[in-house]
Amino acid sequence: MSIQTAADEYNLALKQGQKEYRELVMEGRSPYPAVLDDILPENNTDSVVDVGLVEIPSDRIIGTKSAGRITAFTASFRPLLDNKSEFAAKWISLCDAHLGETGITDPILCYEYLGNFYVQEGNKRVSVLRYFGAPRIPGTVKRIVPPLTDDPRIQAYYEFMDFYKASHLYCVQFRHPGDYARLLAHLGKKSGEIWEESERRTFNAYFHYFRDAFCALQVPPEEVLPEEALLLWLDLYPFQDLGRLSTAELKKSVAALREDMVANTKKQEAVKVQTKAEDTSKASILEWFISASPDHLNVAFVHQMNPGSSTWVLGHEEGKEHLKRVFGDRVSLRSYFDAANSELAEPIIEQAVADGAQVVFVTAPPLSRATLKIAVKYPKVRFLNCSVDQAYSSIRTYYGRIYEAKFITGAIAGAMAQNNRIGYIASYPIFGVPASINAFALGAQMTNPRAQIELRWSCVQGMPQADLLADGIRVVSNRDAPTQAKMYLDFCNYGTYLMNDRGDLIPLGTPVWVWGKFYEFVIRSIFAGGWKRDKGESTALNYWLGMDSGVIGIRLSEKLPEGVHQFAEILKKGLCGGTLDPFRRRITAQDGTLRSDGTRGFTPEELLHMDWLCDNIVGSIPTFDQILPISQQMVRELGIYRDKIPAEKEGKPREDFDRIR
Repeated sequence: MSIQTAADEYNLALKQGQKEYRELVMEGRSPYPAVLDDILPENNTDSVVDVGLVEIPSDRIIGTKSAGRITAFTASFRPLLDNKSEFAAKWISLCDAHLGETGITDPILCYEYLGNFYVQEGNKRVSVLRYFGAPRIPGTVKRIVPPLTDDPRIQAYYEFMDFYKASHLYCVQFRHPGDYARLLAHLGKKSGEIWEESERRTFNAYFHYFRDAFCALQVPPEEVLPEEALLLWLDLYPFQDLGRLSTAELKKSVAALREDMVANTKKQEAVKVQTKAEDTSKASILEWFISASPDHLNVAFVHQMNPGSSTWVLGHEEGKEHLKRVFGDRVSLRSYFDAANSELAEPIIEQAVADGAQVVFVTAPPLSRATLKIAVKYPKVRFLNCSVDQAYSSIRTYYGRIYEAKFITGAIAGAMAQNNRIGYIASYPIFGVPASINAFALGAQMTNPRAQIELRWSCVQGMPQADLLADGIRVVSNRDAPTQAKMYLDFCNYGTYLMNDRGDLIPLGTPVWVWGKFYEFVIRSIFAGGWKRDKGESTALNYWLGMDSGVIGIRLSEKLPEGVHQFAEILKKGLCGGTLDPFRRRITAQDGTLRSDGTRGFTPEELLHMDWLCDNIVGSIPTFDQILPISQQMVRELGIYRDKIPAEKEGKPREDFDRIR
C-alpha cells in the first residue's frame, strides 16, 4: 500500500474532522476529546488498579489523560491539523502500517474511569483505528476507582467491577444499581459465574446487533443508553431472539418500545401519579371534531385466576357488573380467566384484542410485562394493568389509596382496644403498604395515645391471626373487603375486629375496594374524548385514587358504639372532602427520626415509596429472604426494595392475590 494512499485517507479524515468540529461548535459543545485530569475532582483520593491488556470498545475511548495536544483531534479523534504538519506525517505513517501487512500492533496506554477510557499514549493510533471503524482497540489499562458513595452511578460502577471480573466485558455500562443483576438474570447466569469465551463472543455479537437497531432511533444517550434499552426489551423477549430475528423484525420491536424505554430508564422522573378521578388528557375542540368520541366500547377483563378461587377477581368482576348497570348497551363486556403467568397471559390478551376489545383491563400486577408486550403491538387499543409505580408509557396502571380507610379503622381500633395493644396483619412489603400500616397506627394514636401496634405479615411463615389472639391481643386488623358485600365484614376475616371475653369475634369496620367506580371513570373519560397520548410521549401514568373518588370505601359495623361510629363518619367525611390528611401531623419513626413536623403532608410519591414505620409500631418490614416463595413474585414486581432484590432465575408460582391488600 503506497504512502500516497495513506495521505489521501488523511485528507478524507481531516475533512470529516473539520465537519465534526463545526457541528459541535454550532451545538455549543466542546469539539475536542474530554480530558480526564479536568474531570477528576481536586485532591483526588481515588485508587488506581492495574487492569492489564484489554480489548477496549473503541466507542468507549472518549478522551485523553492530560490536555496536551487535544486540539489536534475532534471529540471522536478525527484529525484537525494541516496535512503538511509533523502530526499528519506520523498519522499517515501509522495509516500506511495499518493498511499494510504488519498492521498497528502496539497497544495503547490509557486510564479507565467510570467505564470510559482516556488515552495517555497512542492518540494517533486511536485516531487511525477509529477512522477505519475498528470495533475494539488493544490497550494496557489502569483503572481509577472512585470512593463508594450514595450516588447511583457510583454504586452501579461498583456492580460493574464485579460484573467485569466474571465477564471481561466493557461494552455495557449501566447507570442504575441493580441493572447488572437484571441483565444476568435475563442471560440465565448467576453473579460471579465465570463467562466462557463463546459466551462473550455471542453476547458481544447480539448486543451490537441490538445496539445498531436501537441507535437507528436516534434517542439521545442522556435519555437512554443502548444497554438500558436492552433490559426492557429482554423483559419482553428472550435473549436468544437476537439470534433469530431479522434486522427489520428487530428494528420494529425496538421502535415499538421507544417511549417505554425512555420512561423505564427515567423511572421515578417519568411516572406521573394521578390522584383525582378527572381526565387530564382530553382532546382539543379541533381534535374532537376530527376524531369523534366513540358511542360504543368493547371492554375486556383479563384475570390471573377466576371468581370461584379468588375474591380479588370477584371484586373486579363486580366492578365489571357496575359498568353494565351504568352504561347498558353502550358497552360490551367480556372476561378472560386463569391467565396464571405471563406465558399464559400473552395469548389470552391477544385473544381479547382479536375478539374486538378496545379497552383491556388486566387485573394482576405480575402480568404488567405481558400487558406491555401486547400493548406495543396494538397502539390503538387502550391497556391498563392493576398495579402501581410501573414506568411504562404504553399502558396505564391503577390502584387505590387504601391507607385512607386504614386511618379510619385505626382510629376505631384505638378506641376499642382496652389493653392498648392492637394487632395488624400486613400483606406484602410493596408500594403503599407501609403507608397503610402507618396511617392505621396514626389513627389509633389519635383516639388512644398509648396504643401500640403489633405488626405481623401474611407473606412470611406463621399464622399471624392465631398468634396475635393467642398473645392476648383482642383487636386485630386483617385484609380488606374485596367488595361492598356485608358478609365480608361479618365474616371477621376481613377488616378490623374485636375478640370479646367469650372468645367471639365482633366486626368493627373494614376498608372496601370499589373497582366499579374506577372502571366507570375510565370508560366515561373515553366516551368524553379523553385518553389522548401525543406521539413521543414517554410519561407513565399511574392512577392512585382514593375515598374522594369512591374507589376506596369503608363499611362500619352496626355493633360499633354510637360515639365511635359517629367519629368514624366524621373522619370519612373529611377524607372524602379532602379536608383531612392523616399524615399532616408530627410523626416520628421507629428509629427516632422526625419524619414530619406537622406543617405539611407527604406527596403521593413519598407515600407510595414509604419504607419506614411509625414509633408506635412493634415489628419490622421483612427482608426478601424471609418472604414465602409463593409471595416473592409480587414483591419482585412491586416491592419497596425491588431494585435491590438479587435477580435470580426462578419459577413463577401462582400468587394468592386475595392477600394483596
